[in-house]
Amino acid sequence: MDLNLSAAAPDADLIKDTSEATFMADVVEASQNIPIIVDFWAPWCGPCKTLGPQLEAAVVAAKGAVKMVKINVDEAQRIAGQLQIQSIPTVYAFHKGQPIDGFQGALPQSEVQAFVDRVIKAAGGESPTDTLNDAVEAAEEMLAEGSAADAAQTFAAILGEDPMHAGAYGGMVRAHIAMGELDQAEGLLNGAPIEISKAPELEAAHAQLELARQAEGAGPVAELQAAVEADEDDHQARFDLAQALYAKGDAEGAVGHLLEIFRRDRTWNDEAAKKQLFTIFDALKPNDPVVLNGRRKLSSMIFA
Repeated sequence: MDLNLSAAAPDADLIKDTSEATFMADVVEASQNIPIIVDFWAPWCGPCKTLGPQLEAAVVAAKGAVKMVKINVDEAQRIAGQLQIQSIPTVYAFHKGQPIDGFQGALPQSEVQAFVDRVIKAAGGESPTDTLNDAVEAAEEMLAEGSAADAAQTFAAILGEDPMHAGAYGGMVRAHIAMGELDQAEGLLNGAPIEISKAPELEAAHAQLELARQAEGAGPVAELQAAVEADEDDHQARFDLAQALYAKGDAEGAVGHLLEIFRRDRTWNDEAAKKQLFTIFDALKPNDPVVLNGRRKLSSMIFA
C-alpha cells in the first residue's frame, strides 16, 4: 500500500509571518490556490504560545494541503479591526479570498487537527489524516482475516507517516499479540509516546495484552467445564473457565460465566468477575454485540 501522500514541502514554504503590508498577497491572493490558516497572536498572549506550535504541527503534517500565516495583532491593528478580532488567539481559514472557518481560544491537539482536516476538505482536498485512517481500516481487515504479519507491516508504514497515530499504534500492538509476540507487544506499549499513551486504542491494546498473558496459563476447557458442572458455586473454576474460553476465542462464553459469578457472589475475590468483565469489554470494540449485551446484563444486576 502506497502511503506516500505527497512530497513534503519545506516548513518555510508552509508557515510564514505576515504583516499589514503583505496580508493581501500572503492570505487573500495565496488562498486562491490553497487554503490558508491565519493565526492571530501577540507576544503577551499565553494561550497563543500553546496554540501556535499545535497549529504548525498539524499544518506540517498535512504535507502541503494547507498553509499557515501568523500575524501579530499588536503590529496589525487595522487588519485585526477589519476582521473584528476581539480576543486572541483567534484563527481564521481563508479559501478563494474568503474566511471559511475559524475559532477562538486554545484547543486540544485533537481538535486542532480536526480543524485543519475540516479546512482541507472544505477546500476540496483530501487530508492526510483521512488517507491514513483508510490505511488503518485496511490493516484492521488484514488482522481480522488472520494476516497479522501483513497488518503489522501496514501499521508500521502508517506510523512512519504519523508516529502519533493512536489507531495505528494500537493496531501494531494487537498484531504482535496475534502473532504470539507478547514481549514485543508489551515493549511497544511501554514505549508509546506520552501524547497517545492514554488513547482508547492503546487502552484496548493494554486490555488485550492482559488477556493474552492470562491465556498463557489457561487450563483445559473440558476439565474446567466438568469442575463447574460438578459444583456450580466453584467460582474459581468458573473464573478459570472464562479465561480459557476467551483464550479459545469464545468471548461470549467467557462473559456469560463471569456474569454468572457476579450474579452468585458479586464480591467474590475482590469483585474479580466484574474487573475481568471490564477488561474484556475494553479489549473488544465498543459496538461489539458481546460488549453491548454484557454491559446491559451487568448493569441490570448492579442496579437491580
